[in-house]
Amino acid sequence: QVQLVESGGGLVQAGGSLRLSCAASGRTFSSYVMGWFRQAPGKEREFVAAIRSGSSTYYADSVKGRFTISRDNAKNTLYLQMNSLKPEDTAVYYCAAARIYYGPSTHYDYWGQGTQVTVSS
Repeated sequence: QVQLVESGGGLVQAGGSLRLSCAASGRTFSSYVMGWFRQAPGKEREFVAAIRSGSSTYYADSVKGRFTISRDNAKNTLYLQMNSLKPEDTAVYYCAAARIYYGPSTHYDYWGQGTQVTVSS
């Protein structure tokens, strides 16, 4: 069982930056694939970024070059550094954990409660 708690969301102007954190419980954090997803009002949840246990990273085209996913296994924490934020990045951001990486078909077993990110124009 893994429990995930996101933090770091807030209100920022377009062009600004935020860093999201996701604190994970459990002793096997380092073995999990970790991902960030987001859901805007009236839209489906979408993939943002993922990082495997070996630190390989993957990004949605919409955030590539602006967002950076990273993990600190010693602290059981996942991060998402978001730069050059745009109003269309406004959403609730969720972190998630998966046991095995299957690319876009990865099944994430555990989810956090989400943190709101609002980017004003």
